[in-house]
Amino acid sequence: MTLDNKPLLATLQPHIQSFPMNQVMLTDPYMVNAFAKEILYLKSYNPDRLLAGFRENRGLTPKSEKYPGWENTEIRGHTLGHYLTALAQAYQSTGSSGLLQRLEYIIDELAECQFENGYLSAFPENLFDNVENKQPAWVPWYTMHKIIAGLVAVYSSTRSTAAYSVVSRLGEWVYRRVSAWSPEIQERVLAVEYGGMNDCLYDLYKITQDEHHLYAAHMFDELTLFTPIHEGRDILKGKHANTTIPKFLGALNRYLVLGEGERFYLEAAVQFWDMVVNHHSYVTGGNSEWEHFGDPDILDRERSNFTAETCNTYNMLKLTRELFKLTGDNKYANFYENTFINAILSSQHPHTGMTMYFQPMATGYFKVYSSPFEHFWCCTGTGMESFTKLNDSLYFHRGNSIYINQYASSSLVSEQHRIELTQSANLPYNDTVTFSVRTLGSLEATIALHLRIPEWIAGTMQIQLNGEAVAYKTEGGYAVLENSWKDGDKLSIQLPMKPYYHTLPDAPNVVAFKYGPVVLSAALGTEDLAQSATGVAVSVPTKNMLIKDFITLSNQNIGDWLDRFEEHFVRSNDELVFVLRGTDEDGRLEFTPHYKQHEERYGIYWKLVEPDSKELQEHILQGKQNQAIRAATIDSLPVGNDQYELEHGVKGENTSVAVWDGYTLRQAENNGWFSYRLKVLPDQDNYLSVTCFSGNNGRTLDIYIDGELLVSDTLMIDKVRTFYTKRYLIPAEWIQSSTEVEVKFVIPGQKNGIFDLLRMMTSYSSDAELADLHFNAGTLSKTFAPDQSDYTLTVAAGTPAVRMHAVPSHKNALVYINDILIEDTLPRTVFLPDLITSLHIIVKAEDLETAKEYRVTIIKPA
Repeated sequence: MTLDNKPLLATLQPHIQSFPMNQVMLTDPYMVNAFAKEILYLKSYNPDRLLAGFRENRGLTPKSEKYPGWENTEIRGHTLGHYLTALAQAYQSTGSSGLLQRLEYIIDELAECQFENGYLSAFPENLFDNVENKQPAWVPWYTMHKIIAGLVAVYSSTRSTAAYSVVSRLGEWVYRRVSAWSPEIQERVLAVEYGGMNDCLYDLYKITQDEHHLYAAHMFDELTLFTPIHEGRDILKGKHANTTIPKFLGALNRYLVLGEGERFYLEAAVQFWDMVVNHHSYVTGGNSEWEHFGDPDILDRERSNFTAETCNTYNMLKLTRELFKLTGDNKYANFYENTFINAILSSQHPHTGMTMYFQPMATGYFKVYSSPFEHFWCCTGTGMESFTKLNDSLYFHRGNSIYINQYASSSLVSEQHRIELTQSANLPYNDTVTFSVRTLGSLEATIALHLRIPEWIAGTMQIQLNGEAVAYKTEGGYAVLENSWKDGDKLSIQLPMKPYYHTLPDAPNVVAFKYGPVVLSAALGTEDLAQSATGVAVSVPTKNMLIKDFITLSNQNIGDWLDRFEEHFVRSNDELVFVLRGTDEDGRLEFTPHYKQHEERYGIYWKLVEPDSKELQEHILQGKQNQAIRAATIDSLPVGNDQYELEHGVKGENTSVAVWDGYTLRQAENNGWFSYRLKVLPDQDNYLSVTCFSGNNGRTLDIYIDGELLVSDTLMIDKVRTFYTKRYLIPAEWIQSSTEVEVKFVIPGQKNGIFDLLRMMTSYSSDAELADLHFNAGTLSKTFAPDQSDYTLTVAAGTPAVRMHAVPSHKNALVYINDILIEDTLPRTVFLPDLITSLHIIVKAEDLETAKEYRVTIIKPA
């Protein structure tokens, strides 16, 4: 591979520019470790294993075997694209000859693997045919995006003529393919996950100025998405988040390439960012549930172990960075800092360097990290990229101004400004940040420093220069110091911090806590950190026990508790540990920076409740029902989601994926069909749970199990515009000893399909007995037995209250005491104001149909 020192062709420059990464050095110990772990990981790869699929696809003998996991499926090759970008970024920062040699070797190998027509991939070209012909295929365009982006990154970092040649020819292949699309085929392709094909092709056009590449990029501009978003209409519900965000990166890139004549695309990107950040994001900056956007401002309902895919965060930060450079708006810098710390830094284990896929927002789950060479998730790839560019968004410049956007120990050397800044910071543990100034080549450097005033600041920023307080002007959320800086100047900035809380728009009593820039979470122990799998070898955390996820307030209402928040959420010692006051969790829960929470279950969001309130009872009921569904689920998949369908062996004819009313569906018509393989429990009844839509009333759904017709169901429900779930019994004699069956949906007439989640389930339990009933005082008339219903408890005269514990035999049963649904994992106080107190206990089974009653009469002698 040869290097070409020819500069990139001129393109439209953003208003604010970033510094090259080799001018910024991180010295923050946490981030230095994170970067070092990532470099070690990159160096531990065998390039020949990443290249094996490319050689095999070209008909060449692989030099090593393919890696397993996603790299041995239809998406193989995507990791190499990420790997090229990560190596290129690491080379930009370090100038390492070893990293450059890796890049040279891989590019030369890829050149040998490229077909005469320019095609380059680790899988055959017919997967693109499948997309165009309504045949299942796992996101070939998404993978192509990663490959092109990686090649462009290599050229941008090294000016490699070999990389330029390979990616230019590959772009020409894309051009020829998209030029043959009819409008119908284009619509069909844009309906599946294609990543940021427009974005990478606009980047390619920047370096080639080839009109074919510009044309190809525009063919991936999804105007049916951009137009309503530009108009301010939030149509994101049901859309795959990690393909939607890069589409708007591409829209913004079109504006950067072509200028003000394409302002529509800039405005669409701005509108999209506002929608996602203000109406779809959690306190960490993450978004989505099971990789899809939900209803705007409906976030509490979506909290689960499948929230906040890290790829989304990576892409939102890319979009945020470019919008800041264009606008200089402080809101982008604030979001970047928050999300960088609480979602990106949070996603890497500091000991292993491995990164996360989902970041659960539901309380009681834990972080699950990738393995080095088994999984190769999309988030493994974006993790490589994120942790090789930790230094790319600390400092920016425009003219004679330098913008300081993040407060982290680091140094900036800017020859063009004739200055070196050395920053020392330890937020949030210390509220004072210092800068040492060294001038380069002259006695003074006249510079305007723009110091970001964080949105979390608790008071006024105080600035001292060489020990003396200085006045400053504020401009667009920045403190601006215009000065002739002298060698040896010392700048000190105090950023006061305090704890505060965030709520969710659909749940004002659900709170998360922050201190300064960091989200806080409470550790909840290490019991049963078992993982399960979803999609294609994606590991996710489980919660097989009941974990209390609410905080009951003591002797005050929620409004009063929040109004005096600083009295109720207090720092316990010199370390950054906060505890509660005025709750049932005083002295138990300890809140610490979440980005450093790696080994335990945790809780970020907590529901504040008052004792026995309607809100608490609804919360307990919803938690029990959700747990019952999880416990009864044998297998599940979100229909229409490529990787999950692939893992379940999707097949079909005349079938397609669409979104209706915010729900993804898999559909067919006129004897078209689709099928999956689902796990079952042998030798017992199983239930197929299917989500349908009232708009398909009168249309037929034929369901086959291993080729035998289970049911021909003409759908009908007497509700308008309603999604509903149907459960179909698969008798044990149909299952016999099988552990997996093929479930085939045939659509004999009009277009019809299934929505949202498809589940294979067991029956719900009918166990409605108590396993135990005991009191901390008094004597029961007889020893408790589950089949005995009536008891008398005699207590001593003057007893004001007793503590009781009613434990259901089945963990998902509901326990009501005097018509109040209780949290049955905790003891309950029963006050005894009268001589006789009656307790009426009802246990409702998991099936919500079977119930059993118990009665306890408590007698207190006069």
